[in-house]
Amino acid sequence: MNTYQERQFDALGDVTRRALVERLRRGPLPVGELARGLPVSRPAVSQHLRVLKEAKLVRDEASGTRRYYSLDPSGFAMLRKYLDNFWGEALEAFQAKVEEK
Repeated sequence: MNTYQERQFDALGDVTRRALVERLRRGPLPVGELARGLPVSRPAVSQHLRVLKEAKLVRDEASGTRRYYSLDPSGFAMLRKYLDNFWGEALEAFQAKVEEK
């Protein structure tokens, strides 16, 4: 596991950050809309977004005076690659066990 994958798992370990990722699955949103309805302050949402950005799970883009956040496909691709390798190894072990009989 590389450093970014560790950061990604750590980042997704927080319920608020997972909620933000879920909201961003529908498309880019500014902080204010992301914060709406969450039990944390808007500054706290900004801090959570910073953690997700450092983990390469979200990215932001300026549009006038607002910043829009969206999921970063390249970061999720790295995470998926790790999980696919893990899953592949588990399936290979299962196949080997089945073929023993």
